[in-house]
Amino acid sequence: MGLLTRVKGFLSRIGLEPGPRWKRVAIIMMATVVGLGVYVLHISHATSYLTDDPQACVNCHIMMPQYVTWQKSSHREVATCNGCHVPHNNIFNQYFFKAKDGLYHATIFTLRAEPQVIRALKPSQAVVQSNCIRCHKDQVADHKLEAFVEGHIENRTNRTCWDCHRGVAHGRVNSLSSVGSVIEPIEVHFPDQQDVVPDWLEESMKEAQQKTESE
Repeated sequence: MGLLTRVKGFLSRIGLEPGPRWKRVAIIMMATVVGLGVYVLHISHATSYLTDDPQACVNCHIMMPQYVTWQKSSHREVATCNGCHVPHNNIFNQYFFKAKDGLYHATIFTLRAEPQVIRALKPSQAVVQSNCIRCHKDQVADHKLEAFVEGHIENRTNRTCWDCHRGVAHGRVNSLSSVGSVIEPIEVHFPDQQDVVPDWLEESMKEAQQKTESE
């Protein structure tokens, strides 16, 4: 109570403490702000972003092309979205980068300002390049080649990995209008429905089959 009294005294001295008539209004406003914040966190499935589940990236539907192409890639069994697109030097930088990147993505998605072809920004490119080297260190640090291949180190470090490996891990074409949707239930949106075939389609198939059998 001592700390609360000192805070109230400080607010009163600088003229920010609401008077008796405004305390109820202030409480209602604060409750509204907190309630809306909790609601936004709930509908955005914010807790899913704390995991490494790739389905969290398709909470925003504009990332569906990236999710679909990753599913068909050679990296599906060995790397998730966070494996390539998030720093791994320490856990604090990892979650700071996720929060910063997520806030940017949420802003673009809310404003409906997403481009047809999503391209990584410079900070994201640096993270992806670092993770490529982290996982493929044996391939990019071949000391035998450094000994007799001219310019091996320079050619290895003055370009990005995808300058040559253009199809990794999302293919060459992955715009919103060129890649279809995935036929797979997204758990955060449909936690109780994990069947590939949706209920409405299954019912329609049963009705068609019954009609055929009756004829």
